[in-house]
Amino acid sequence: MVSLVRSPKSLGEALRRARRAAGLTQAELGRRTSLRQATISSLENGDGATLDTLFAVLTALRLDVELGPRSDSGPALEDLF
Repeated sequence: MVSLVRSPKSLGEALRRARRAAGLTQAELGRRTSLRQATISSLENGDGATLDTLFAVLTALRLDVELGPRSDSGPALEDLF
């Protein structure tokens, strides 16, 4: 699964898809990461998280982050923030 992520909301949606594909509930992912279920829910809703929290979830879901140049086909930077 490869997802283009350009906002906290799209990151949360991608993490939700990955969690569900792994067959995990939010509570199960929370136990694997030592995070509360509410924290997982907040992250999946795009409500922000610390980098430590984000990377704990990425690790538990066996996902990597790869950065690359932005294409011109996406939304304008002003529309994201």
